[in-house]
Amino acid sequence: EDFLTLIFKAMMKDALNSSHPVSSSVQSSEQIEEMFDALSYIKGASLLLMLKHYLSKDVFQAGIEVYLRNHSYGTAQSDDLWDSMNEITNGTLDVKKMMKTWIVHKGFPLVTVVRKGKIISVQQEKFLYHVEPENWTSDASYLWHIPLTYITNRCNFTHCINAYLLDQKSGM
Repeated sequence: EDFLTLIFKAMMKDALNSSHPVSSSVQSSEQIEEMFDALSYIKGASLLLMLKHYLSKDVFQAGIEVYLRNHSYGTAQSDDLWDSMNEITNGTLDVKKMMKTWIVHKGFPLVTVVRKGKIISVQQEKFLYHVEPENWTSDASYLWHIPLTYITNRCNFTHCINAYLLDQKSGM
């Protein structure tokens, strides 16, 4: 419950146009200090939970083990975790490509789902809670790779989770 409260507080901050990405290049120590705030840590934790749910607990854990084994007693770059996950998924999913969309963009997407009969369509756009005119910038080019999971009425709710990766502005 406490973690959910932290997530929602971070989302409120991240929904402002004055937010910042989880990962970006820095040129000064002041910029480094600005990057390591509660938003970065909580959003980062949320993104890891999203990835764990999408990949499955076992695949995610195997990726973490590869990452720790490859980088024990050494240094790591920002893409090394995603590369380790790619190693485990054997090319079935480009985890690095998917996760880059989440860590280099500030904010998060709003996904709209519309059902017309048996046809379901989804669309994404950047969610902004409050637009501050002095900080407003157009984010029309923002595109996330959003892992969506769903169930249908054709299952018994135990092993029938379907997955879809929304990697365009809209899809069906």
